[in-house]
Amino acid sequence: MITATTEAFRLSEPFTISRGTKTHAQVVTVRITRGGITGRGEGVPYARYGESVESVLARIAALPEGIDRAALQALPPGAARNAVDCALWDHAAKASGRRVWQLAGLPAPGPLLTCFTLSLDTPDRMRAAAARHAHRPILKIKLGTPDDMPRLQAVREGAPRAKIVVDANEGWTADLYADLAPHLLRLGVALVEQPLPAGQDGMLAEIARPLPVCADESCHDRASLPDLKGKYDMVNIKLDKTGGLTEALALRAEARAAGFGVMVGCMVGTSLAMAPAVLVGQGADVVDLDGPLLLAEDRAEPLHYDSRGVHPPESALWG
Repeated sequence: MITATTEAFRLSEPFTISRGTKTHAQVVTVRITRGGITGRGEGVPYARYGESVESVLARIAALPEGIDRAALQALPPGAARNAVDCALWDHAAKASGRRVWQLAGLPAPGPLLTCFTLSLDTPDRMRAAAARHAHRPILKIKLGTPDDMPRLQAVREGAPRAKIVVDANEGWTADLYADLAPHLLRLGVALVEQPLPAGQDGMLAEIARPLPVCADESCHDRASLPDLKGKYDMVNIKLDKTGGLTEALALRAEARAAGFGVMVGCMVGTSLAMAPAVLVGQGADVVDLDGPLLLAEDRAEPLHYDSRGVHPPESALWG
C-alpha cells in the first residue's frame, strides 16, 4: 500500500530567497507498507519546477501499488518520484535487515560538514545573522537582487573567518554578475550558485571563471549534463530535482566522470528528506544539508548535527 500525506513543519524564523518567503516547510510524506513493513520518504514540492502539494499527491496516487524502483525511473523526476523512491529504499532496508548504503554497494557513511544558510534580508540583519552563526565553518548566503553588494559586505563583516558560498537563485543578469564577480573574489567567496536564470546562462561559457560556478536550477538529472559543459564547474544534486536517491547516485557518478565538481543540497525539508542525501553527500566537494537546522520542529529520531557536521541517519529515521 502506498499512502501520501502532506505535513507542515514550522521554521525557526522566516526564510527568504529572491523568489519569496516561507514560514513552514510544506512536505509530502510517503509511506509504503508491504509484508507488514513500512518504508518512508519525503518530497518537497517546488513551485519553480511547476509543482504543488496537490500535483505531487495526484502523481503519487496514480502509481500502481506494486511499483518498484526500476519501473519508477520511467516517471518524470521531481518531488513525487523522490518521495516514493526513498520510501522504496527504506522499505528494502527494513525488509532485509541491512542499511541502504549496504544495499547500494556504498562505503559506510560518516558525518559531513554542511553549509548553514542565511536567508535574504537587509544588510544589517544579515550582518547580525552572520555574527550569530560565525562559529559555523561554511555560511551560504541567499542573494539575487540588484542591491546585493551591501549584503555581501555585511555578511563578511559579521563572519570574517567563515567560508562563504553565495546562492543567487537565478536572480542576477549577466551584466550584474560581471560587475559583482570581482567583489565576490575580493571578499573571499568560495563558490557562486546559479547566478543567471536557467536557459539564459550561455554567457558563463564566454567568460573566465576564477570563481567556481555551480549549476542548481540548471541541473536536474543526468540529462542536464551535456548542456552544462563549459558553463559550470560544479553541479548541485538535490533529490527533489533528480527524483530520488537512485538517480542522485547515478548523477553523482556521471557528473564526476564528466569533470564536474559535486555539491549536494536540499530544499527546506525535515530530517527525513536529508537522510538519503547524506549518502549522496559522501565525498562531495560542498554539502548543503542544513534543512533541519532551519526548523522549529522536526521528525522523531531527527538527524544529529554537531561540530563534525550532519551525521548519517539512524535506522529508526530512514534507511
